[in-house]
Amino acid sequence: MRVLGIAGSLRSGSHNRKLLRLAASTLPHGVELETWEGLRDIPAFDEDDEDQAPLAVAGLRAAVASADAVLIVTPEYNGSIPGALKNALDWASRPVASNAFRGKPVAVIGASLGSFGGVWAQDETRKVLGLMGARVIDVELAVGRAQERLAGPDEELLGRLRETVAQLVAEAQLQSRGGGRPPPRAPDGRPPGHVPSSRFVDGAGRARMRGRVEPSATVIPPAAPMARRRRRGRRRRR
Repeated sequence: MRVLGIAGSLRSGSHNRKLLRLAASTLPHGVELETWEGLRDIPAFDEDDEDQAPLAVAGLRAAVASADAVLIVTPEYNGSIPGALKNALDWASRPVASNAFRGKPVAVIGASLGSFGGVWAQDETRKVLGLMGARVIDVELAVGRAQERLAGPDEELLGRLRETVAQLVAEAQLQSRGGGRPPPRAPDGRPPGHVPSSRFVDGAGRARMRGRVEPSATVIPPAAPMARRRRRGRRRRR
């Protein structure tokens, strides 16, 4: 079985590239990870070229189509998806009815220098993939304070990665056995009734969640800082 790894950062020393390599080390026996390195070569999306895609775009589509599953590891830029990654997904989403991601098992994880590990970018990426028709795995891992957490990965982080990879592989195996078409999705790209379990590892190595509570988990809603800014903005306008 082959998993295609896509890093959403162009930087050579990217923490997310390190996280992707770390994920590769946790793959179960018989599964290999191939890293796609063509992100820098993808031109700006142009609908006029949809039917005659550039070679770099054709390469991305072929890589996704030939993989059993896809693991996307993304940073967060300005609270959302990095432009280069979003641009690549826009190209990959064409043609709409038969794009390479349609029905493909995909997991999204990420890391950032902040405490929340880029959860907003991951949520946005999952939404885009869901609208493209991908079979988005309901598992989330956001590594906060990546400069510390990835310098010497502990068993907590490695265990989270193994769990994520195992769920992705299990979904791909189900797909290969004829597990059926992807479930219908809501307009926001999530399956009906979906409740995100967004777990992230903070700088102190504590596993945290939002959405679904587990024993010993500390719930810290990532949207709280934004809500506070909005309240302050309303007070100023008054």
